[in-house]
Amino acid sequence: MLNEIDLSRADLNLLLLFEAVFEERHVGRSAARLNLSPSAVSHGLGRLRRLLNDPVFLKTPKGVVPTDRASTLAPAIADILQQVRSVFSQAAPFDPATSVRRFAIGAPDGVSAVFLQPLLTELESRSPGIRIGIRQLLPVADETAPDRAWRTAFDELERREIDIAVIPSEEGPIRFEKRALYEEDFVLATRAGHNFCERPTIESYCAHRHLVVSMTGDPHGFVDDILATQGRHRDVALTVPNFMFACAVLPATDLICAIPRTFAALHADQFGLAITEPPISFGTFRLNAFVPKAALTDAGLSWLVDRLADATVVQIAR
Repeated sequence: MLNEIDLSRADLNLLLLFEAVFEERHVGRSAARLNLSPSAVSHGLGRLRRLLNDPVFLKTPKGVVPTDRASTLAPAIADILQQVRSVFSQAAPFDPATSVRRFAIGAPDGVSAVFLQPLLTELESRSPGIRIGIRQLLPVADETAPDRAWRTAFDELERREIDIAVIPSEEGPIRFEKRALYEEDFVLATRAGHNFCERPTIESYCAHRHLVVSMTGDPHGFVDDILATQGRHRDVALTVPNFMFACAVLPATDLICAIPRTFAALHADQFGLAITEPPISFGTFRLNAFVPKAALTDAGLSWLVDRLADATVVQIAR
């Protein structure tokens, strides 16, 4: 937006002025919002016009309207101001009761659906200004080594695209801190009244058609590897990208789907699903929260990791 020469003549107050006038569409109301006089706002707009070589805002009988260039610049200016506000909010002592910070948590959907509701409940009562963004994390396609399957999650942590990654991985690069949250395994979900529930044998399991949760559409999953060790296979009739989608599809089909036990306990009833123990063990795994060790010096992030751990304890105890 600004070249090097312009930047030497600019200050942050001009961006705040732009934001106020763009939102208020009125010089007088913008002045009151900024605790300035209307003449000071007009003077600032003059500086903006010279800086941007554009009228920026045009007068109308009811106020002002942004030019096309101002409308184009508005999202970038809003993003700049949000980042500046975030920097200053992190620099100040963190107080969860008054903080307005936004955090990003990455997790597979079957995991975020476990911790999200109790986390939001606590934030609503104790930290109403905190904002949360959930980003779905996926393992690397065709990667069987657990320490490699979630490498993109660590990349996103490194780039600070997310603040916390909750993933089924026991190991991470040494520069990341790990916090154990809960143990998980898989159960089988079907529509209510499915005949598999009456005879949940391995033969019956393999004889039925299956639904697999796969973001890439690859029908081969970890269950197929387990079946292969016994010389068995299954017929995967459908893949869907997440577990919530799977739960919505299952009631109208005869398909069987393996879903996380804790996720099933929370959401199966609302979809009218029947839950059955698998005829063979699918194994257990631990969900861990990873954060960069350097980032844990941030009191706000450290606080959120604790709240996340508390939320999973509350949910598992129900």
